[in-house]
Amino acid sequence: MQIIQYPHPTLRHVSKPLKRVDKELNDIVRQMFGLMYEAKGVGLAANQVDLPYRLFIINLASDPAAADQEFVFLNPVLTGRKGNAEAEEGCLSLPGVYADVKRSERVVLNAYDLAGVEVTMELEGLFARAVQHEIDHLDGILFIDRLTPTGEMTISDKLADFEAQFEGMRQRGELPDDATIARRLDELERLRT
Repeated sequence: MQIIQYPHPTLRHVSKPLKRVDKELNDIVRQMFGLMYEAKGVGLAANQVDLPYRLFIINLASDPAAADQEFVFLNPVLTGRKGNAEAEEGCLSLPGVYADVKRSERVVLNAYDLAGVEVTMELEGLFARAVQHEIDHLDGILFIDRLTPTGEMTISDKLADFEAQFEGMRQRGELPDDATIARRLDELERLRT
């Protein structure tokens, strides 16, 4: 398992709700936390590790020693959006790219944890921003899609570099074509959704 980078097609895949939680899914979540900590991130969605599942993880401390700050959210839904705040965001699938993004200041999150317990949380600040960022991933939306035209211009060269690198990997046979990726995602979805 690894964190995939823009413009990998799985990042644009709309995740399907999970209907089954088992030991394998628990193992996937542990691996995701390991990758997130290694990359010094605070959140990671299943799409970012090339999986089509509607789940994401968060640890705002980005510290494996702070296990009490680890959150796993399955089949999340946001409601009660309030306020507006603009702040800089980055993404583990777009390393080195940062830009200001407008998001709701406060949100209500409904989801399930790995034990199947329904959770409802009223969030604000960084936690609210991170949850919105990760749910966007599950809907195939990247933070760069939420930029102003000026914001887009400031990162266009970096995005072009990612696209050229991706195309080079494809030409060298290091990455499958879109149809092969889509078939694999469909097979994985049938296992858990």
